[in-house]
This record gives sequence, C-alpha cells and structure tokens, in this order.
Amino acid sequence: MKRTLVVGDIHGGFKALKQVLERADVTENDKLIFLGDYVDGWSESSQISQFLIELSKKQECVFIKGNHDAWAEDWLSLGTDPDVWLLNGGQSTVNSYSDYSLEVLEIHLKFFQKMKNYYVDQENRLFIHAGYSSMHGPEKEVYTSNYRWDRTLWETAVAMDKKLEKNSNLYPKRLLLYKEIFIGHTPTLHLGIQTPVNKANIWNLDTGAAFTGALSIMNIDTKQFWQSDPLPSLYPNEKGRNNYNVKLK
Repeated sequence: MKRTLVVGDIHGGFKALKQVLERADVTENDKLIFLGDYVDGWSESSQISQFLIELSKKQECVFIKGNHDAWAEDWLSLGTDPDVWLLNGGQSTVNSYSDYSLEVLEIHLKFFQKMKNYYVDQENRLFIHAGYSSMHGPEKEVYTSNYRWDRTLWETAVAMDKKLEKNSNLYPKRLLLYKEIFIGHTPTLHLGIQTPVNKANIWNLDTGAAFTGALSIMNIDTKQFWQSDPLPSLYPNEKGRNNYNVKLK
C-alpha cells in the first residue's frame, strides 16, 4: 500500500535522514513530503541536497522551503552570507559546499528555487514550514516570509483550551481552514517533548534535530512515526546548532 510520509527539519543531518528512511522501511511506492530546513547545523547539508535531488527522480517527493533554505538559496544565487545566517548554522552549509563545481552548484540552486511555499493535498491537509497569519489561509498571506517564519499559528494551538469546540466563536478561525496542518520550524524540545506533537489539528514534526533531538518521519494517515538517534550521537565531533546563541531562527 502506498503511504504518504512527512519528514521534519533535517538541518544537515544526512546520517539521521538515511536512518529514518530505513527505519520507516520507505520504498519507491511511498510519497514523501519534506517540511523544510534541509540545511544549516550539522556538516552534511550539501550531501542532503544531492541525495534529495536523486531521490525525487525515483519517487514522488514534495519539498517545502524553510527559512534556512531561503538563506541558502540567497547564498547560492547572490553570494550573500549575512551574519545572522552564518551564526545560525549557515557556516556549516558554506563549508559543506567547498569542493563543489559550478555546474553542481547551479543544479542545487534550481533545487532550492523549485521548493514550494506550502502544499495542500486532496484531503485538505496543509503542509507548511512555519505557519501563516492571514485569516483566509496562506494563499492570501500578505507577507510570504510568514510561510517560513510565522510562529503565531503554532503558539495559538499550544495555548488553546483543549475543551474548546470547533463551533465556538472563540475557536481560532485559521485552524478551521484545513483538516490537518503539518509544520516544522519550532522544535518540540521547547515543550520538553522529544517526539512529534499534536495540538488542535496541528502536527509539529520538528523534534529538534538541529540541536539535541532526533529527526522524525510520520505516516500522515496512521500517525505512526519513526525517529533517528539523537543527532549529537550521530555527529559526536560536532555541535550542530547547539553552540549558537540564537537558537530559534
């Protein structure tokens, strides 16, 4: 049976990505939806991009663009490397591309440029990196950067009264637009949880792979999930983004 699997923020952890794909027994029949932030943190960002490019030739893949991916895209296309990016894992991405030819860099740039801001499936399930602020949904968003930066959607779901009914006037209208919403961007570690978290109709798949957590992959229908080993154990000689002062970018 064909499954649809959603993957959380990877942040340069290629070893973790290979591990979760193996643990979930992913085959070419499965559809994979990646929620963004493929790069910045651990040392194998460029290897992840190359792997995903090749993977998409073999099976159906949807690639959502994260804020870190937008930074990497700007660097690949314009050569811009702002300090805020370098200090939030970007330096490891720059280092990982040190031996790549201009031809390969161009292929990777096109990979980033083709990423989606968000994706809605046939069952009205939304997949987006961070969130949106418009009461009419992401297609009406005034500031497209919110797709990759907004945290108010998740914060709203986390703070909601669990007893609040959907027909209540107090129920957040943004959440009623979709059957389910799958996001990354904000590590569940901030809630003291190391696994995917469900609040209202939102599933957060960012389980802190950039820091001390693991990478997660989930079957969107059954909600069964698989995780890698914690990233620091896979990269014992690296710090990922754990040595940066700003950890929520």
